[in-house]
Amino acid sequence: MEDEFEARLAKVEELRARGVDPYPVRFDRTHTLGEVRKHWDDKIDPGTSTEDRVRVGGRVLLKRTQGRLIFAKVRDGTGELQLFVSQGELGADAFARFGDEIDRGDWVGVEGKVMKTKLGELSVNLSSFQMLSKALRPLPEKWHGLSDADTRYRQRYVDLIANDDARRVFDVRFAAISAMRRFLSERRFVEVETPVLHAIPGGATAKPFTTHHNALDVDLYLRIAPELYLKRLVVGGYDKVFEFARVFRNEGLSTRHNPEFTMLELYEAFADYYDMMRLTEELIADAARNATGGTTVEWDGTKIDLTPPFERRTMIDLVREHAGVDVHPSQSVETLRATCDALNVPWESSWRSGKLVLEIYEKTTEANIFEPTFVCDYPREVSPLARTHRDDPALTERFELIVHGRELANAFSELNDPVEQMRRFEAQASLKQLGDEEAHGIDADYVRALEYGLPPTGGMGLGVDRLVMLLAGVTSIREVILFPHLRPEAEKQ
Repeated sequence: MEDEFEARLAKVEELRARGVDPYPVRFDRTHTLGEVRKHWDDKIDPGTSTEDRVRVGGRVLLKRTQGRLIFAKVRDGTGELQLFVSQGELGADAFARFGDEIDRGDWVGVEGKVMKTKLGELSVNLSSFQMLSKALRPLPEKWHGLSDADTRYRQRYVDLIANDDARRVFDVRFAAISAMRRFLSERRFVEVETPVLHAIPGGATAKPFTTHHNALDVDLYLRIAPELYLKRLVVGGYDKVFEFARVFRNEGLSTRHNPEFTMLELYEAFADYYDMMRLTEELIADAARNATGGTTVEWDGTKIDLTPPFERRTMIDLVREHAGVDVHPSQSVETLRATCDALNVPWESSWRSGKLVLEIYEKTTEANIFEPTFVCDYPREVSPLARTHRDDPALTERFELIVHGRELANAFSELNDPVEQMRRFEAQASLKQLGDEEAHGIDADYVRALEYGLPPTGGMGLGVDRLVMLLAGVTSIREVILFPHLRPEAEKQ
């Protein structure tokens, strides 16, 4: 690697000595590679040439010499194309320079006629070329690509060059996000932006990152969710809002968790959690169709059908089915602790009945839910922002969408009673005093906003990264985040 680096650096100096800039300021192209393929591929027979001239640029991925011919494959952001480099067309001196100066990984601009080889490969027959950027580091070997996972994540720029599957995954991501944005805009949702720095971390139960604002001399927190600001906008008169939000949770790293990730959150006035179910399943199905071409995906060896409607089940019924016990937040703490013990579910002394029910569900049931399922009606204790269930005061109108044992979305009929919301905040504050770092704090300004009147509202938060994992068929969240967080290179084991 070091010898190759030095050899390429020497080529840079040789070019400069001849008055050639190896890093020119611009290149005027007439077409992208994708445009060349789209316009000419179906119009030219094998073994024929046109008089149509194009100027195109791209990175050299492959290069092979056969006597007085050089074949090179180049790629830009729209596709790949072959360069047909003929000594007879280019001239002996320029042909020799192309062979000596151009290496795999270099960016090159070329001019020439569009043609097809006898084997039917659409190509540009070069009449001139220009170095656009000399790559000092060689690309990974063609047949093995870049295989070390840590290197792939740390040097994503190389991963995207060398591994077609990495590009496929992110093409799925970008297509899914574009589809969701279009889906919501067509339904008159307004895309908004809310603060990333919060005075009080809220909207979820998670440990925040802390920072300091020097000018104000106050500690602030990177947001763990945009929820409370989005609902303030509904109070202010925006009936339908959404945000693709970068959120931050100071928690562990795993195949499912990255401390910085993307959420789609949306809120709709005059709606409830049943409306959110219908919206969520339609949104996901539409994203799947646009990103993959259909609503059936394969994840971890299992085919999953994302065609609506998704199954709707209550948490209580699912626990009865999978764990064989009847639980309910109205049961005493002692009874639920005994149930935990019988099921080998660990518990903590500060947990009350609602938290114990949730823990039983998560430890015995959630991982067994494979097909897309709305798990409904969570205990009120663990849902401080959700409306009390219209039929059972111990529960809330909340659901989580579970697919293959993983949470994809969380939604409520939103709590809009300011007095009840303050009681819930105060209950969370007592948990925080008992040592629960993830408990919700008291946001007095949010309660003040509710005092001005929040209409009946449904809200939903969707984990974009986890959805992309499902659509792209990958099992680690790092595969779908362009630049995931890693330990510093000096700390690698």
